[in-house]
Formats: sequence, structure tokens, C-alpha cells
Amino acid sequence: MPTHSFKKSALCLLISSVCTTNFVYAEETTVDKNNKLEQIEIWNTEVKASSLYFNEETLASKQADHLSDLLRTIPGIDVGGSHSMNQRITIRSLEDKDLKVTIDGANQNTYMYHHMGNLQIHADILKSVDIEVGTNSVINGGLGGAVRFETKEASELLEKDQQFGARLQTTFADNSANSYSLTGYGQLSDAVDVLAYYNFVDRQNFEVGGGTLTDVNGDKIQGTDGEVKGLEGELDDALLKLGWDLSENQRLEFGYETYSDKGDYSYRPDMGSATDIAITGALGVPLNWPTEFSRDTITLNYELNFNEDSVLKLAIFNNQSELYRDESGWAENPAFAMWASKVTGEADNTGINLIGNSFLDGNISNSLSYGVDIVKYETLYTANALSGAIRTADEEATNSAIFIEDKIAFDNGFTLIPGVRYDNFDIDSTVVDNSFSKVTGALAAQYDVSSELIFKLSATQLFKGPELSEVFTGAGIDDTENQGIEAETGLNSEFAIAYRAAVLGADSFTAGITLFQTDVDNYIYDYAQIPGGGPRDYHKDNVGDLEVTGFEAYAGYNLGHLQVQLSYSSAESDLNAFADYQSLDGFRLDREQGDTISANVDYYFEALELTAHWDILTVASLDHAPSLDGATVDTAKDSYTVQNISLRWAPSAVNGLAISLGVDNLFDEYYASQSSRTGLSKHPRFGDLFLTDYEPGRNIKATVSYKL
Repeated sequence: MPTHSFKKSALCLLISSVCTTNFVYAEETTVDKNNKLEQIEIWNTEVKASSLYFNEETLASKQADHLSDLLRTIPGIDVGGSHSMNQRITIRSLEDKDLKVTIDGANQNTYMYHHMGNLQIHADILKSVDIEVGTNSVINGGLGGAVRFETKEASELLEKDQQFGARLQTTFADNSANSYSLTGYGQLSDAVDVLAYYNFVDRQNFEVGGGTLTDVNGDKIQGTDGEVKGLEGELDDALLKLGWDLSENQRLEFGYETYSDKGDYSYRPDMGSATDIAITGALGVPLNWPTEFSRDTITLNYELNFNEDSVLKLAIFNNQSELYRDESGWAENPAFAMWASKVTGEADNTGINLIGNSFLDGNISNSLSYGVDIVKYETLYTANALSGAIRTADEEATNSAIFIEDKIAFDNGFTLIPGVRYDNFDIDSTVVDNSFSKVTGALAAQYDVSSELIFKLSATQLFKGPELSEVFTGAGIDDTENQGIEAETGLNSEFAIAYRAAVLGADSFTAGITLFQTDVDNYIYDYAQIPGGGPRDYHKDNVGDLEVTGFEAYAGYNLGHLQVQLSYSSAESDLNAFADYQSLDGFRLDREQGDTISANVDYYFEALELTAHWDILTVASLDHAPSLDGATVDTAKDSYTVQNISLRWAPSAVNGLAISLGVDNLFDEYYASQSSRTGLSKHPRFGDLFLTDYEPGRNIKATVSYKL
């Protein structure tokens, strides 16, 4: 296994370093009587996770333009990709294809293109981000956890006795993008409310830290000026929500969001400039290509509160994604003229999600969660060649699940949480036409030693059927059939300790740690070499059993207007390969991240009505080790340290006005997220391909918002 440059003894230092954090609170460590995770607002936005939360001013000061601005410092989570098309969330090194991702209840899991992420959304539209770090119950399914995004709604934006309101915001940045948003919302009647939102982002090419793009040897890439090309584009995001309170205990809500990201983008948004330049230069084709990603999401949500302690939530949705690229540029080289075409990949997710919660009080209380989750996936590939030929392909799959979980609380501080889930996954694809089903269970035990100290031990079985093929490269049109492929199964085990008290002179001191082991049996690899086949004969197959181990730890210290937090996380992966794939034995996940330490400090100057924020993220290096879908020659990952500072002023004399000024990457670090593409590969035609996708250098940002 690779070694990390941090020593594990640093964990002891972390736990003993009690001079830290604004309450970084794990979901399993909540101590209020309803077991609800504390929530945070920022013009009605909240970020909550089972390993961390941020306070209101911290989130506002981040002036988030990319999801990484919001989520990267949460223990166990990273967001790779510097391109707007490549927001790739990882949890404990497992990528977004292995997570349950929803927006307003609409499932987003679609494998569009291996050079981009599977989630496209702008941070400003979000009301909340709710993250389950690891799969810890039967409610969500999936292998690595869940990310639930919710967009804003009018009923929560209106002030008391206010019927209509509006908000305007503009952000200027010298090394990323400028954005403008307008929101209008109101109460049309006592029962009906409406919200309309629009956000426009004018994105520019950014300059890397230090102002020089380098190759694998550290030498300047000829013909470059430090600016990453292929990033310029425009993003439009609009949302319409209509809510109707049918009665005091019933609400119906209709939502429509349309998202578009278009520009002359690089062919491979996840790879660094060195690779783009090497490949397009050798082929004699353009560096940038007209590209557009669009997403339209329609949701209908119904909520019923009944029997005082029970709630039922129903979501019906349709989520359509489309990736289009004009590839006429291939005709610039006569040798590739036959490839010149206009390519479209479409993915359609339609489904229904029903979840209920009921609380039964008594000497032994029961808190039941139960529901049904059904999603149908349909994909379509179309390539219209300039010669007039048309290639098409399509695939489909349906996942149906039913689950129930009970939280049984005894009067001695002990809580038992059993759960059971049944999944049926039916797939009709080029690779496999089959149905897979599985009953999985979960069991957790929690002991509240006191209102200040909690222990929890849990184990959750995992299940995930083989996914549909990548849409944009053909929706399976060139894939190899493998009817013998099996579903992925496994077990996620965790042990957590949490402590919260007003000690050491603090208003609130918190500390905790979660140790985990995730075992994924029959791990599916998209590029497994066919046994007995040629060196470039690949197919999708089960290649072995994957193990991911690690921990997330935090400590926090709040005193008056001072809030300080520190976290430390680590995850290591290892594949125990099957006999047919022994060449992959010991491989790690390509998105594996080195040990990560983050610190955040916030201080509110009451007399000035000013909040100051500073954060630092330090990631350890990783030695070279063979990686699944990683670089072929050198997979070593460099360590880096990034610091951000900001000020936010919200004067009471001008109600609704807020001004933020910040500097991201304060010291102009030349770095790449370790959840992005990194490393060196050797190609028989193009030679050395340095894949590292570098992040923006120093970026000065200013945001002005005004809420009427």
C-alpha cells in the first residue's frame, strides 16, 4: 500500500488539540431528544453532514462558485475537477457513481461521460446540502453514501409579515468568473407561494498558481502563458417553484429547474492542459470544441404531517440531461474526417420516492422510517456524421427498493437501530440483460453515556447493480457483452465517539472520531482486460473485492464571537483481485486522497458588524502505487496547502445589504486536488501524457447582495 507523508500519530495530536472548532457535529452524535442534526442557515442555505457543519457566516464568506468551495473541507469529502463541467464529488475515495445523489428528491446518478463529473449544479441556487458520509442505514442504498441537494423556496425566504421579496447578488472575481443572480418570491395568497430564480455566470480561463504551466519534469510547457485554455463559457441556471399549503398539515410543491453550461471547451475537461495540448497537437485538431451540457428537472413534492409525530414525504420527478458537442473539428485533419460529426448523449431519470417517519412514545420509544424508492434510467446516443451517416444506441434500467428502519430507544441511554431493505435492479444494456435482487440489513447500537458523551457502533450491508454504459461515447454501442457480471455487494462498518460540553472555558467544546471499514465485494471495473484477450481488449467485469479503511476526526472550540474548528480525515483503498485479474491485485482507487487536515477560524467583530474568516487545507502526498483507471506510469500525488481569507459586512443600518471580500488560494499555490486527474501515463502515439488537472491560482473575489 502507498505511504502517506503524515504519521497517524497526528490523530492523537488532533484529539488533544482542544483549541478548535465551530461545532463539527456527526449525525450519529446528535444529543437533542428528537435526534435531529443541527442546521445552519445562510439566506436560507444550510450545509450539514454526518462529519461536519459550518456556521452561517462561514458559508456566506466562501462566495461559492464551484461545489468544491462549499464541500472540500468536510472530513471524508472532496470535490475534484477544476472545469465547470467536472464537479466530481468523492466520499472516502469512492466517486460519484457509487453515491446516491439527488436534487429536490430527483435522482441525478447518470454516467454521462468519463471525462466529466456526474453532477452539474451551481452552489448559489442551493437551500441545503445534506451529506451522509458512508452508507450507514438502509434508507439511501448505494455503496459510499448520499448527497441530497435542495433548492430554495419562497416560504422560507419571506420575513415575518412580508408578502413579497427579492434578492439581487453580483460576484466579481479576477481569476475565475463573474456572476449575477436575481430572485423574486412572494405569498400569492395565504396558501400559495412562488419563487423565481435566475443566475448567470460568465466564466473565464483561469491562471494557475505561480503563473506557469509545467510538464511532468517541472519545465514550462512551450506556447503557454500560465492560463488554462478551454474553460471560457456561460452558465445559466433558472428555477421556478410553486408551493400550495393544502391544509395546516399538508403541502404540495411543484418545481422546475433548467441548467445550461456551454462554451468552447476542452475535449477532455478532467485532464490537464499538458495532455490536451499533446493530444490535439499530435492529431492536428482543435484544442477547444463547441460543447453544451443541459439539465431539466421537474419535481412534484407532497408532504403530510399526521398524528403529531409522523410525517410522510412523496417526490415524483423527471430529470433529463443532455451533453452535446460539435465534433466537426475532426475534419481539419483529412485522416480523421470520417469522425467529424455532431454528438449528443441523453439521459432520462424518472422516478418516485416515498419516505415516512413515525414516532411511537413509551417506556421504549420507537422512531420508524419506511419508504419506497423507484427510479427508471433511460439513455440515448446519437452521432450525426457530416457524411450523413447516423449512429444511435440506447439502454435502460430500473431500480426498485422498499425499506424500513426502527430506532428503538430504551430509558437507560441505550438505542438499537435495526433496518432492512429489498432492492431489485433490472437492466437491459449491451453488457448485460438481467435482473439482480438483494435483501440487505443494517444494525446499529448507540449508547449515550451522558448528554455529553456518545458511543455508536454500526454495520450496513451494501448492494449496487451493474450500471448502464457511459452515454456520450455510445451508450454501450461498442461495449463487450458480459452476461456473467454480478452485482456489487458488501458491508460498511463504523465505530464513532462524540463529545460535547462547555469545558476548558468554552461556550461549547466538541470532539469526535469515526473509524470505518467499507468492503465492496465483486467490485466492478469498466476497463478490465478480457482474460485471454489482446492488450487493448477490455470489458466491464467484477475484478475483485475492494476494501476502504480510514477515519474522520474533529475538534471544536467556540467562545463568544470566536469559532475555531479542526478536522483530520484519512482513507486508504486496496483491491484483492480475483484469479483472472491478478495483474490488478493491490491496486488502489484513482480518486484516493492523502491524509487531510483542515482548520477554520471565524470571528465576529460586533461593533463593526464584520465577520472575518480564515481557513487552511493541507493534504499529504501519496507515493506511487498502481491505481484503477489511474495514470499508467506514475500515480504519485503531490502534497499541497491552500489558504483562503475573507471579510463579510452586513450593516444593520442598511437592512438586507451584505458585502463580502475574499482571497482564495492566498499564497498562489500551484496544486491539483487529489480527487482530480493526476499523474503520468505513456501513450503509444502521443508519448508522455501528464494528466494533472491544476486548480486556479490566487483569486480575489467580491460579492454584493441586497435583499428587499
